[in-house]
Amino acid sequence: MNLTKGIQKSLGPGILLAGAAIGGSHLVFSTQAGALYGFALFGLILLINLLKYPFLLVGTRFTASTGKSLLEGFKERNSYYLPLFLIVSLITGTITIAAVSSVSGALLQNFPLFSSFHHINLAIAILVISGWILILGKYKALDRISKFLVALLTLLTFFAVGSLLLKGSINQALNISWIKPNDSPWKFSNLGFLIPLMGWMPCPLELCVWPSLWMFSRSKDSEYVPNVKEAEFDFNLGYIITVITAVFFLTLGAITMYEVGDGMLSGIQGSFAKKLIILYTKSIGDWSKWIIIPASFAAMFSTTITCLDAYPRSISAIQGLLKGTDLGHLDSKVERNRFQNWMIVHIFVSIIALLIAKSYLLTFKQFLFAATSGSFLTAPLFAWMAMDTINSNLVPVQNRYGSFLTTLSWIGLFFLIIFSFLYIANSFFGIGIS
Repeated sequence: MNLTKGIQKSLGPGILLAGAAIGGSHLVFSTQAGALYGFALFGLILLINLLKYPFLLVGTRFTASTGKSLLEGFKERNSYYLPLFLIVSLITGTITIAAVSSVSGALLQNFPLFSSFHHINLAIAILVISGWILILGKYKALDRISKFLVALLTLLTFFAVGSLLLKGSINQALNISWIKPNDSPWKFSNLGFLIPLMGWMPCPLELCVWPSLWMFSRSKDSEYVPNVKEAEFDFNLGYIITVITAVFFLTLGAITMYEVGDGMLSGIQGSFAKKLIILYTKSIGDWSKWIIIPASFAAMFSTTITCLDAYPRSISAIQGLLKGTDLGHLDSKVERNRFQNWMIVHIFVSIIALLIAKSYLLTFKQFLFAATSGSFLTAPLFAWMAMDTINSNLVPVQNRYGSFLTTLSWIGLFFLIIFSFLYIANSFFGIGIS
């Protein structure tokens, strides 16, 4: 089979990763970064995408090289890796699913048909519908829907940015300082924003496992097992899309909301979506809401449905591996039933979290920042596990990381560790708070 045909049959897990990534980190934090600091955080966004790249690539390369999931690699490499991954996934999974579905519900309110519904009720409906789609349609439905949504949101955000530039806003964009905005982000006291931005940019590091698991389902669907080059083409395509859309949303935030978008994350979940749409349409034109609303909802719905699939898929696979009953590839009916049961558990617990949020015990900022901060603080752990596994004797020598990716991995690991300590010092000990 020629390379083009092989790539076509392999395309899927990397796009799904893009669908999971282009959500909170892009729509919420990239937009907020532009609104607060113009283009000053452009370099940081590119840097964190670069530094996370080798860790997120691990799952794809490991599975393409060995025929095993990265979770199997964790188990074989170190007996502590799998239990640690399970604990963190159990804690972060439902919080993340609840957080992204709440934003989806808030955005859905902007469609006239759903404007009278409470955004939390819409979020619960989105969760239930997503679960129904995944249980009935399985991986094939997830693959098709995610590809459509990623393509849609990329085209729509590109069109929105293009419309702004054609309108003449490029002159305004050039007047926004790249280095010295009116309020500098490079303050210790701003770690409360920078850490969540980096935590979900482009996505949490535990997502390195997800493409690895999706590759088995994709192979069953396409009846083709990709080689390393084909699998990594798929991953890199998805990753490039996440970087480009992050820049798009930063640009939209900088041009339309700079110095007027402060406080976007204050209040309850529904207020954020309303502020977002109002600020976008005020700058671009009222007609643009039919671009911004579908693009924003597509971004968050793709994140919701992929997270609802991937967290239960990961936990189900870990359960099978720890018990020694199966490998978590969903080859048997027992594995598929267990996966569905974990999905139902995640839906149920996420609904409880949403109902707590509805009672206003948690503000939108608290709800979202809890998930993103947790992702960043656990990132050094997952970074080490991924780096240690890909360069172990489990992987053929020719497929281990070379000098460039190894060096980049070490730089990324030290970066994550240093900023985690700074965040802890700032948040728990008050260091740097003015």
